[in-house]
Amino acid sequence: MLARFFIDRPVLAWVISIVIFLLGAIAAGFLPVAEYPEITPPTVRVTANYPGASSNVVADTVAAPIEQQVVGVEGMMYMSSQSNNDGTYTLDVTFELGTSVNMAQVLVQNRVAIAELTLPDVVRTIGVAVKKRSADVLLGISLYSSVLRASASPASPVGSSPSRTRAI
Repeated sequence: MLARFFIDRPVLAWVISIVIFLLGAIAAGFLPVAEYPEITPPTVRVTANYPGASSNVVADTVAAPIEQQVVGVEGMMYMSSQSNNDGTYTLDVTFELGTSVNMAQVLVQNRVAIAELTLPDVVRTIGVAVKKRSADVLLGISLYSSVLRASASPASPVGSSPSRTRAI
């Protein structure tokens, strides 16, 4: 009976659909960011600088002590590090989904503080930074056409011309 009512009155069905859509769009704008679901695991980045040192020296004197302390921190999934020839060291520690990024930062900071005692004086003077990272931007999608021509009608649908999606 209800279906027949809307089949007989398609304009009313469209109006109700548009109103529901607009109310949802307006409500989404007022949704606090804290209510958005987490889609990426929280990450904490540790950075240190050892001026004038090669990547091997950085790996031996800076990376090894920090990684020995940080490995096994509560809730950690994995970590990846990079030592460069300009003396910079970067360690990314990724935690399980649902872990508080603030708590993860505190846990890593405590472990790094223990490791700082064994770091070279130059590195301790400059300091070791522990910062939380947001990796929520996972994928950007753009539309492009192999035929470089514009549509004559500005109101034509974006996806109506032959196009492909490409991740950037």
